[in-house]
Amino acid sequence: MACSLNIGFFVSGPCFNSTAKGSVDHCYSNVNLQLKDLTSTGFLGKPLDASDHRQWSGINSAQQLVDSLLRAGDRLVIIDFYSPGCGGCKTLHPKMCQLAESNPNVIFLKVNYEELKTMCNVLNIPVLPFFRFYRGAQGKVCSFSCTNATIKKFKEAVARYGNDGRRFGPAKGLDESELLALTSIGQMSQESHSLILQRRIEGGERCGQALLRN
Repeated sequence: MACSLNIGFFVSGPCFNSTAKGSVDHCYSNVNLQLKDLTSTGFLGKPLDASDHRQWSGINSAQQLVDSLLRAGDRLVIIDFYSPGCGGCKTLHPKMCQLAESNPNVIFLKVNYEELKTMCNVLNIPVLPFFRFYRGAQGKVCSFSCTNATIKKFKEAVARYGNDGRRFGPAKGLDESELLALTSIGQMSQESHSLILQRRIEGGERCGQALLRN
C-alpha cells in the first residue's frame, strides 16, 4: 500500500489522522520512502471515484450522509472513507467493488476525505481507508480500517450485520453527539436536526406500542 505526502513522497502503510481532530495529510510508516508521480490519483490509470461502480453512492455533504442513513431503513449501510491520494484506498478499491456486487442488499456509500474534511474530523475518522457499518435502530454497529490482507474482517462484518435475518427497526443514523457537532458548525441546519430528533421520538413510540401489542 502507499499514500501520498504533501512533501512529494509516497509511504507504504495506511494513512493516519494523528489527532482525529486535524487532517489526514501525513502517513506514518517505518519502511523506506519512495519517490512517486503525485499526479496519478487513480487505480490502474482510472480515477478513484464512487461512480466506478453502480452500487456505490458518493456523498457530497454532511446533510446527504445523514439523509442517506435515515432513508436506509433496516438495511445495512457501509460507509467507505477514502482519499484519492491514499495508496491503501486504491489497492482496496477493486475488492470493495467485488464485495458490493456480491451483496446487492447492502447500501455502500463513499466519502472523499479531501472534499469533506470538516465532517470527517467531527466523525473522528482516524485512518484511511476507514469503514463504518450502520444498521437500523442500532445506528453504528461497528467501525474499523482494513486492507487486502485483513479483508476477512470486512467480510465477517457484512455476514454478521447484513445477512442474519434480524430486524433492527427504523434507522437511527449518526449518534446524537455527532449531529449536534455538525449542526453547531453549520454542516447541518437546526431545522434538519430538530426533524431528526422528532422522527426518533416517533419511531421509539411506535416500537413501544408494537411491543405492548405483542
